[in-house]
Amino acid sequence: MKQYNILFLCTHNSARSVIGEALASTHASGRFVGYSAGSTPGTSVNPFAREIALELGYDESKLRSKSWDEYGLADAPQMDFIITVCDNAAGEVCPFWPGKPATAHWGFPDPSQVEGGDDQKRQAFKDVMIGLKKRIDLLANMPLEKLDSLSLKEVHEKV
Repeated sequence: MKQYNILFLCTHNSARSVIGEALASTHASGRFVGYSAGSTPGTSVNPFAREIALELGYDESKLRSKSWDEYGLADAPQMDFIITVCDNAAGEVCPFWPGKPATAHWGFPDPSQVEGGDDQKRQAFKDVMIGLKKRIDLLANMPLEKLDSLSLKEVHEKV
């Protein structure tokens, strides 16, 4: 079975996009390899996003904030899907992606902006994880070889 590369983009690549990377890479279907990056990456992965990724069984050595420039290089993996998960990244001018991947915006509020104690913050990250998982589950059940940007956007609308 062919595996599809999905790049999740967000501004700082420390929370939502990292959760997307971990979810896609650990998805039960085995159909995806997740990647994540940001336009202005932070210095580290948010501790709550790290906690979720590790609970999913994602390899800790892959958890780092990365610039989306890494995926525009000649030796970078070619992406099949590019998904922005924050409104800021959706509005930015993205680099050229080789291979014309299907693109979509699956927007989620920034869980790192939630105020309160650790329980409230942890719940905000969990809510993003649940929303992304629903969309990835739908995507996994679609005829991926026939998907284009329009049908990828429909995944977002179905949830």
